[in-house]
Amino acid sequence: MKPFGALLPFEEAKRVVDENIKPVTGVETVGIDDAAGRVLAEDIVATIYSPPFARAAMDGYAVRARDTFGAGQRSPRVLRVVGEVHAGGTPQQRVNAGECIQIATGAMMPKGADAVVMVEDTEAENGRVKVFKSVYPRANVAQKGEDIRKGDPVLSQGFVLDAGRIGVLASQGIRKCKVYEKPKVAIMPTGEEVVEVGRRLKPGQVYDINSHTITSVVKENGGVPLRVGIAGDDLDELKSAISGALENDLVVISGGSSVGERDLLIDALQDLGEILFHGIQVKPGKPTIFAMVQGKPLMGMPGYPTSCLINAYLFLLPAVRTMAHLPPRRGESVEARLARRVPGSVGRKQFLTVKLEGDEAVPVFKESGAITSVAEADGYIEIAENIDLLEKGEPVTVTLF
Repeated sequence: MKPFGALLPFEEAKRVVDENIKPVTGVETVGIDDAAGRVLAEDIVATIYSPPFARAAMDGYAVRARDTFGAGQRSPRVLRVVGEVHAGGTPQQRVNAGECIQIATGAMMPKGADAVVMVEDTEAENGRVKVFKSVYPRANVAQKGEDIRKGDPVLSQGFVLDAGRIGVLASQGIRKCKVYEKPKVAIMPTGEEVVEVGRRLKPGQVYDINSHTITSVVKENGGVPLRVGIAGDDLDELKSAISGALENDLVVISGGSSVGERDLLIDALQDLGEILFHGIQVKPGKPTIFAMVQGKPLMGMPGYPTSCLINAYLFLLPAVRTMAHLPPRRGESVEARLARRVPGSVGRKQFLTVKLEGDEAVPVFKESGAITSVAEADGYIEIAENIDLLEKGEPVTVTLF
């Protein structure tokens, strides 16, 4: 047995991780249809106006606004129709005094016209149109460059591309853009008892849960998860597996981080790199490791599935988002009342999983090895280090998963 050293307070552990996690610098070019959720790695300056010409914003008639002044239901202005223009077409005629051109939404405005009268405010008869409502200059017209002007900066490096921003790229005729590469995260479970999902279990064995839950966290937060296989309880094998995983941007290992005789991760990391902390004042998840190996960050997660997943939410999730140039996830929370009395864990910050039933938070934590402690939960509550008991009915804040 190798006892823990001094346990690091949760906030201090977060600070250490934050200080050592850096955004990836690699850039790649992707098509705009594959760019949703990616982070722009270049500034975009408009090369064309949008819209590129003045166009009708309504179906109706392109007119000179002054020709409609004074129009009303009892005293319409009568204009002569001299043509029509559809979206995608080019007007062939000019609108002169007393004239109008029938126009469709999105069609280019003809010369001479400075407004559009909506079709519902008109009545057509024998090549003439009665206008029952006056319009002002530019009414119902989208002006050239009204949305985007040529030469204007439209998107900045670091913007997360969503549907609206991809629409801006398309408006400029941009088919491809430069984005930051997604951080590659190597995921390695350890332990002779851990078996790949799909294989037959032998007595004493369990399925690999952690690499699949960690994969989900990485993928949902802008990273590329790479499951590199299960490492056994052999020091040389573990060191070799870690060395191979370092070709990625971040390494996450589950299991082997505690203090048992066969928990070898500390020994391997002492030989390969620098351990920045081993053990945190949290429950669950005390035996968590953070190290730097050959300039790459490495996280050692507890082997128990609930401890591993909760610490993945607390430490891995924000780390991956930082590396991917993504902003911190906006955590949603709700206020509730505790459904039953729960003990604290004096000296350690506790993250207690709960499900919501009406306005009550019902604790669902069973033990660190029970994955349903998270699967059945809507979120968690934090219990401070100096709290030894929370009474039933106490107000709590539930952070939603």
